[in-house]
Parts: sequence; C-alpha cells; structure tokens
Amino acid sequence: MEFFVAWYPVFSLASDQAFDASFLKQKQKKKEKQVKLEVGADLLHSTSLFGIGPSDASPDEGVVEDLPLIDEKAVEQLTEGLISHYLPDLQRSKSALQELTQNQVVLLETLEQEISKFKECNSILDINALFSEAKHYHSKLVNIRNEMMVLHEKTSKLKKRALKLQQKRQKEELEREQQREKELEREKQLTAKPARRT
Repeated sequence: MEFFVAWYPVFSLASDQAFDASFLKQKQKKKEKQVKLEVGADLLHSTSLFGIGPSDASPDEGVVEDLPLIDEKAVEQLTEGLISHYLPDLQRSKSALQELTQNQVVLLETLEQEISKFKECNSILDINALFSEAKHYHSKLVNIRNEMMVLHEKTSKLKKRALKLQQKRQKEELEREQQREKELEREKQLTAKPARRT
C-alpha cells in the first residue's frame, strides 16, 4: 500500500479509501483461505491419525510437509461441510446461552429487589422496636409526672396544714397571754387595799 501511494500521490482521498477497502478485502480473503487450509490440514491429519487416511503417513510428520499434497478445493469443501454441520448447533447453543444470560439477569434483578425488601423489613422491625421502646419510656415518664403531681399536692396540703397549725398555736399562745394578763389584772384588783384612817 505504501508503495502504491508513493508512486501515485495524485489520487484523491476517495480513491485511497477505495484502494484501502479492496486491499483489506484481499487480505481478509487470504486470511480466510489460510484458516480453511489449516482447518483442512488438521482434519486430514486427524483422519490419518485415526487410520482413516493413507497408512504410510506417520503421526510425527508435520502438517507443513503435507500441505503441498493437499487439494485446496477439497479442503474448502471439507471446511464448508464441517461448518455447515456444526454451525446450526452452535447458533442454537448461542441463542440458548443468550436466553439463559437474559434469564439470569432478570433473576439477579428480582433477587436484588427481594434483598432490598428484606432490608426494608429489617429496618421496619427496628423502627417498630424503637417505637415500642419509646412508648414504654413515655408511659414511665407519665407515671413519674403523675407521682410528682401527687407528691406536690401532698406537700401543698402539708404546708397548708402546718400553716394552720402554726396560726392556731399562735392564736392559742395569744389567748393564753391575754388570759394571763387578765388574771394578773384581776389579782391586782383583788389584792386588799389598806384603809385610810380619818
């Protein structure tokens, strides 16, 4: 290709692309022919190994030595026959494998969904446990509040009672004091006064 381009630099880009395409096609045909020859040679070699071919060929002989004796048309026909024999089975296997992989993908997706559902269920159970715990502690707090209110009422009643008792005591003490004063006053009045002589 470089030789061709070097001698004909006047070609346009389109002609270069056409030449590249034809060159690639020729190269591909040569490669396919070489592959077919190698497959045919391997096939003939394997048949000779199993005693199908001529008996004078030994298994140690290389394939390269046998190549000039092989008919290319026979190799092509053998290759096409072999391909036509195994190709439908291979295509069926390929479609079955594709279907299997698609089913596996679907199965994996459903498994992931189920796993996420289980995770959600676990989180819901945790939330339920937290709610039940919160209810338990809330009831405890309500009980403590009620007890504190009862204690507050009792202390307020005790304070009122103590205040009443204190007031009553003070009143009684005041009354005693007044009674004492009255008694002292009466005693003073009852004490005999000396009479005056005239």
